[in-house]
Amino acid sequence: MEHTQNQIFEATKPLNTGKLMTPEETAPETTPDGHYLVINGRKWRASNPSIPPKLRQELVDELMSARRAVKEGKVDARKRVNDAKVALGERGQPWWEDPEPKALSERTAAAIRALLSKRAGTSICPSDVARIVCGPENSWRGYMNQVRQITAEMAAQGEVIATQKGKPVEADRVRGPIRINLSNPEK
Repeated sequence: MEHTQNQIFEATKPLNTGKLMTPEETAPETTPDGHYLVINGRKWRASNPSIPPKLRQELVDELMSARRAVKEGKVDARKRVNDAKVALGERGQPWWEDPEPKALSERTAAAIRALLSKRAGTSICPSDVARIVCGPENSWRGYMNQVRQITAEMAAQGEVIATQKGKPVEADRVRGPIRINLSNPEK
């Protein structure tokens, strides 16, 4: 039986008792390893805890917006939900396993799409994508070339455009800072 988002929300929100609750009292139960949330006896994969809080919140906001769009019957809403969940680590290869290259590429592309959707009308920095995929420590810096490569692949498919100083560039060939933009902002 699949629980609706409202059932999950209701099961995890604190009771309105008038007193302030500690994070331990409001947080849903987790498995001992922290890999799953336990809600009404059912396990749900937890988000990757190594995603920096600000970026995690943007992905959660995008997920909630996409879920509302599903409810409204909007086109591509389910794809947006999937992208946000993959970027958060809730779908795809489990975040606690050593990533396989294909799974890492899929998570990177999903993070790019989710951030672009959340930040509609603006561009994103590839370093934000690397921080989502690799965590806040300096390990994300070593992943920047892969983010550029995946951006170039997405650009070749017409999904995104890489820019430098406002001009389109080939993300995997240009040196210096770039930005990632939607190729068709109306989508």
